[in-house]
Amino acid sequence: MTTHRATRSAALAAVTAALALGLTACGGSGKSSKAAADDHTTRTAAGRSASGGVRPAAATTGAHLLAGKGSTAAVRQCRGDEMLVTAVHRFAGRQGDHLLVTASNEGDTACWVTSYPAVKLGGDVDGATLPHSKKDVPGGGGHITLRPGGKAYSAVNLFDYGSRNHTAQSFALALRGADGRTGPFYSVDVKGRQPQFTWNEADVLNWNTRKPYDF
Repeated sequence: MTTHRATRSAALAAVTAALALGLTACGGSGKSSKAAADDHTTRTAAGRSASGGVRPAAATTGAHLLAGKGSTAAVRQCRGDEMLVTAVHRFAGRQGDHLLVTASNEGDTACWVTSYPAVKLGGDVDGATLPHSKKDVPGGGGHITLRPGGKAYSAVNLFDYGSRNHTAQSFALALRGADGRTGPFYSVDVKGRQPQFTWNEADVLNWNTRKPYDF
């Protein structure tokens, strides 16, 4: 799988193998690509929670430091143009069907993410964002600090009840601030053995230092 970087435009950024937050605006053209491995690589991510009682890994709370280089002095919120976001469709058509989302700090300084990502599935960028999962464990209000090269994980839980379904191969994602407000949305192309996904209901997990549904 390859991850495409591009230049960020005004609203929605289109990225081919991953979303480089702030790197390609919707309808823009892609630039260089990075190689990514399979569903378990940290460069690819897309996560969708299980519909049958599958629980995410324990959530992290408070301020957290992820592996990477650089100082953590004067840590600020992560910006879209310094993040690489990738997505992988996992457990397609089975219990636990989800999109595993990985956000990597590609900048030179530490920054933080909080809460859960704002996600809009498919191409309707004017639609409502997905709700936070009611089955998520507490702890999303803290800051997860990402050193350069550090990663945080989330998951988009997909539920397919067999009627009035939607199908897509991409989604839009934005980071949330401490006040809950969202930044610009960027497009993420889903990867995996079956990148196309189907849903009629979906929700999102908080950012975490561990991959959800990592079994």
